[in-house]
Amino acid sequence: MLDINPMLLLATFVVFISLIAVLNSWLYNPLFSFMNKRDEDIKRDLAKVGSNDSKIADLRAKAESIIMNAKLEAAALREKVIADAKELAENKLEAKRAELAVEYTEFKQSLAKTEEELTTELMAQVPVFKEAFKAKMRQI
Repeated sequence: MLDINPMLLLATFVVFISLIAVLNSWLYNPLFSFMNKRDEDIKRDLAKVGSNDSKIADLRAKAESIIMNAKLEAAALREKVIADAKELAENKLEAKRAELAVEYTEFKQSLAKTEEELTTELMAQVPVFKEAFKAKMRQI
């Protein structure tokens, strides 16, 4: 039936051990070294990403501070421009008021002068009106 051949068993054992030695040197050691190198690369990349995160956070904080400063400067500039515009408008308004006051004074003077002239003219024509009135009254 089944016979165990010690020579064949020894030859199979030698072939198996040599196969393991060859596979270990040609396949497993390069595979393990590749896997170890890959793990080291991943750790190094993760460390770089961690340092990049801190750099990104620093840059983001700087950008936010720059934006905040720019907004403050813009608000201050806007307030200054508004104040200057109000001052300019107020100056123009005062100049126009002064001009209108002068024109009003001149108008009042010319009106008073015209009134005096009309009064004088009417007073000069009062005797004519009296005569015309007396003539009308006599006709009635």
